[in-house]
Amino acid sequence: MNLALLPLAAPPPTPSPPPPAVAAWPLQPRPEIVRGFEPPAKPWLPAHRGVDLAGRPGQPVLAATSGTITYAGALAGRGVITITTGPRRTTYEPVIPAVSVGATVTTGTVIGRLSAAGSHCLPRSCLHWGLLQGKQYLNPLSLLPNRPVRLLPLTERQTQPTAAKPRVTSADPSAPAPDVPPDSNRRAAKLVIAATAALTLTAGLLIRRE
Repeated sequence: MNLALLPLAAPPPTPSPPPPAVAAWPLQPRPEIVRGFEPPAKPWLPAHRGVDLAGRPGQPVLAATSGTITYAGALAGRGVITITTGPRRTTYEPVIPAVSVGATVTTGTVIGRLSAAGSHCLPRSCLHWGLLQGKQYLNPLSLLPNRPVRLLPLTERQTQPTAAKPRVTSADPSAPAPDVPPDSNRRAAKLVIAATAALTLTAGLLIRRE
């Protein structure tokens, strides 16, 4: 008896790993950007090495990325939290920490509350959000999937220069010749006749001498 060959069932596909979680705003709802990222021309020069996000005292501060808490405490008179994710670190200040060093957090985890002390935006309250890779400061907005677009005011937009009108350096050949007064023509004719007579007289005298 012949046995029919049955096709072997294909093995189930290996599930692909879930995509890494994208970054999110550290304040919700989406905050107003009070001041943007302004990198220094030289590493040692003053600048604004992060972005300031408008908030209110006591507002929950969220982890913008997943990672490990590597700093949570006071620094220069204000509360600071640092989350390390691979080679990058995100910083948040001024914050009253709700996490401890060594804790693992995911995007959107509450890590503390916004503090009124040490605000970068006095008299307003705001969160200073920073991003570092090694010793280099980067724009933290670059972490977001949809980066906000800042439109320049109309006064700062460049206008197209208008073409200058060409300068006329020669007379227009199509322009009519200026009118000459009749008296000028008569005086010119008399001068020509007098000059001709003088030349004729001079020539006659020379012939006689020869």
